[in-house]
Amino acid sequence: MSDETVETGSRSRFQFVLAALPVLVFGALAVLFYFRLFSGDPSTIPSALIGKQVPEFTLPAIEDLAEGATSIPGLGTRDLVGAGDVTVVNVWASWCVPCRDENPMLLELEARGYSVVGINYKDSPANARRFLGEFGNPFERVGADRNGRVSIDWGVYGVPETFIVDKTGAIVHKHIGPFDRADLVETLIPAIEDARATP
Repeated sequence: MSDETVETGSRSRFQFVLAALPVLVFGALAVLFYFRLFSGDPSTIPSALIGKQVPEFTLPAIEDLAEGATSIPGLGTRDLVGAGDVTVVNVWASWCVPCRDENPMLLELEARGYSVVGINYKDSPANARRFLGEFGNPFERVGADRNGRVSIDWGVYGVPETFIVDKTGAIVHKHIGPFDRADLVETLIPAIEDARATP
């Protein structure tokens, strides 16, 4: 075998490796992203707001939203700071399919005597009223966050999200995504009771 043949073979192998390198790198990154994307529980993403006071905000009521003859008021910081009890704050929207699945759990919290309020995210008043009329209204108060600005201040990734706010107005728990009965019994109610028990 001549030196020229060996050199040509070496050059071909080098070109093949050089051509395959981007594909191998892309494949390795794809595998890494896949496992990072689907590993762990997304509802446990930490929040920078845990232990901090709720953001300053004032949201108007949803127009014409009422329970019987009583109008449902809007929501603001003053309703959560020094409220005298722990409050569950749920960020929801009528266009959010998981919000429909979660709503019975919110109704159960309300039926158990827990204070539940809502932030209606980027929704129309008519659709929000229709949603609560069809699935039930667990909320004492609902603030209309039409442009999503307040939800950004709360660190919301997407709807639904649920926060537990203690008696002083500090956020003590955050649940990302819809919660089911297991989450309700094993996570949310214990977190509410822990917050109630904290002086």
